[in-house]
Amino acid sequence: MSYITQIVNILKINTDSMPESSNKRYTIQLSFEEIKLPPFDEILIIGKKCPQGKNGLYKSFEFLVPNEFEVFEVNHDIVEAVYINRRLLNKISKDKIITILTEKVFPFISISEIVKVDFKLKITYDTIELDNNSI
Repeated sequence: MSYITQIVNILKINTDSMPESSNKRYTIQLSFEEIKLPPFDEILIIGKKCPQGKNGLYKSFEFLVPNEFEVFEVNHDIVEAVYINRRLLNKISKDKIITILTEKVFPFISISEIVKVDFKLKITYDTIELDNNSI
């Protein structure tokens, strides 16, 4: 599903230089886009005091997108669980993903947050050699 984004009506104003009696103008930035459910593709990190809770989110996702995500509890002071898309798990192990998240993302999460992580994986090979018999 593609995202559609439009920005409509941008008006510029400097209210500091306007006298109080003049007409006010406002700056409005309006954007909208189509969303899909769930509103993340690869990874979702759940803080330990997230109001929705790990189990509540799990039930919601199983209803919306059954069997698309796996939930992993983590041993961390702030983070309770990580939801990882099964397609990603077919390419890289959960342990490697959790290690990367622990080092690069967990330090920026607060205990009550739900954080969406865009985790794009690209696999490349340097050189592939074939012998003459296999061609």
